[in-house]
Amino acid sequence: MDAAESLETRIRQHIPLSAAMDFRIRELAAESIRVVAPLEPNVNIHGTGFAGSIYSVGILTGWALATHMLDAIDSEAQLVVARAEIRYRSPVVGPLECRCAASDAQRRDFVTGLNEHGKGVIDLEVRIGDKANAILKVRFGAIA
Repeated sequence: MDAAESLETRIRQHIPLSAAMDFRIRELAAESIRVVAPLEPNVNIHGTGFAGSIYSVGILTGWALATHMLDAIDSEAQLVVARAEIRYRSPVVGPLECRCAASDAQRRDFVTGLNEHGKGVIDLEVRIGDKANAILKVRFGAIA
């Protein structure tokens, strides 16, 4: 099982909503992630993406990338959402595709804070939909 499959399995085991949403990690690298959830289980009364699902898949995407960074350093730190804000720009009419990336500096600062002070913080931006229909800005905190 590769890192993406292992992380997806862990998320599905510990966050049951992710399975109901059919959350899937499609690409995972040290600095980036791409996640997809089909529209069907995440649809609203208008036939477009349900705002709560869009938000939830976005949070899970950022959480998965930050968790992957912690896994890379064999950290057992607890990861929490410290703050999140979403901007819905247009309806999502297809799969809830999420993309998130962290720069080398962001990753380095996150890990350095954790190693030197017992807590690390990282701000991530998740783009949701094929045209960045929604943008989630989220701050994660990791506590050793």
